[in-house]
Amino acid sequence: MDKGNGCCFSLMTLPSLIVILITIFIIFIVRILFIIHQSRKPLHNIPPKAVSTLIILGSGGHTAEMINLIHVLQWDKFTPRVYVAASTDNMSLQKAQVLEASMVGQAEPDKLKVTVQFMQIYRSREVGQSYLTSIGTTLIALLHVILCNGPGTCYPLCVIAFLFKVLGIRWSSIFYVESIARVKRLSLSGLLLYKLHIADLIFVQWPHLQKKYPQTLYVGCLM
Repeated sequence: MDKGNGCCFSLMTLPSLIVILITIFIIFIVRILFIIHQSRKPLHNIPPKAVSTLIILGSGGHTAEMINLIHVLQWDKFTPRVYVAASTDNMSLQKAQVLEASMVGQAEPDKLKVTVQFMQIYRSREVGQSYLTSIGTTLIALLHVILCNGPGTCYPLCVIAFLFKVLGIRWSSIFYVESIARVKRLSLSGLLLYKLHIADLIFVQWPHLQKKYPQTLYVGCLM
């Protein structure tokens, strides 16, 4: 008799469990769609005061373009700044340090309190390190803006930032600036961020690139 009751109870709870799982899945999908919709208005999500900014650097031309881009930023608006590069990339952080030193030299006395950090993280393909347990997760949990332009290091960090949005942990606006070298198609990082609607805004520097990817924003030559 007890076995019969236990069997009936299991049969009764199985449909309930399925309904609960389906409900959770629907809520999760609705939440993602809401995040994507809200991300199309990123400028409204940034407070008027200074915002903490994560700047993702990449080797070679990526860092050169990012350095040029940072030159035209309102430095007091995007502060404090955290520069991140792959653990195998020392040159990029050195260039960023030189840039910050020059910026401090040009700043007014009341703007010399800017906090700047330089950090390295492992690439996603390097062994022995998980992005979910790395310093990158801690950084994103504290930042308002993520600025990147194509290095492979940026994609996992942007995915984590998007998941934080979905889970309600932290809303970070993700701005992706496609390289000026990309004339006909987006880079792999840009394409993934575009197709999966992870980035809030994707800026391109060629008008016909914007026509091919209509949800991007053409801003002309930034470099």
